[in-house]
Amino acid sequence: MTEKVATRLYIAGSLAEGGTAEIDAAQVHRLRHVLRLGVGAVVAAFNPGDGEFLCRVTELGRNGGSLAVEAKLRAAEPEGDLWLLFAPIKRLRLDLVIEKGTELGVSAFVPVMTERTQSERINRDRLVAQAIAAAEQSERLAVPEIGPAERLPKLLASWDRARRLVVCDETGGARPIADVLADFKRGAPAAILIGPEGGFAQSELDALADLPFVSRAGLGPRVLRAETAALAALAAFQAIAGDWPRGRSG
Repeated sequence: MTEKVATRLYIAGSLAEGGTAEIDAAQVHRLRHVLRLGVGAVVAAFNPGDGEFLCRVTELGRNGGSLAVEAKLRAAEPEGDLWLLFAPIKRLRLDLVIEKGTELGVSAFVPVMTERTQSERINRDRLVAQAIAAAEQSERLAVPEIGPAERLPKLLASWDRARRLVVCDETGGARPIADVLADFKRGAPAAILIGPEGGFAQSELDALADLPFVSRAGLGPRVLRAETAALAALAAFQAIAGDWPRGRSG
């Protein structure tokens, strides 16, 4: 079946033809009060393990509801393994990074505390909600993980060296990002690190330069805000070493 449905809902539980799926109060509110849908409406439900299914709304209660799972629309499919490490920034700009980063295929967001990080408060529940909404809109099957905030030295000390790390270096001394990514193996685990609004401290750049899994990359001649740098680096990665050559299915 190739039918596509405009309204998509992420379901953490299992999905299977002929089964049922539970939806929470927030999803009920969205269906009833935002989209003006009622019992009998057709929606799509998805998760990365089971794929995407055509469903029909069977109940919309005060504290939750349910869907009847009717037919599979898309099988589960592998996604890239690309992390975005970022120093927390102001709320609206961070929301943009989560939303657009999800659209660009980030598999995990990791807040990183650096020497010059100015904002250390992270509302993970809000960021998870942002990621779910972006996955629903962008037709992804997976929702990125939102990791806990970690200090940069601690994170690097436990780093899996099979995951190459691209550090976006604003000092002007690094190779262009296109040159750096040219020798990356497409589909291999990777991560991008964006510094704080005040930039990395020199001691942090020196420590990063000594690590064999780190590549420092420049993002051109202009000074970019942290959120702009994050999205520019993600787009470059996906075009050169990521999943953009695959194109959309259907």
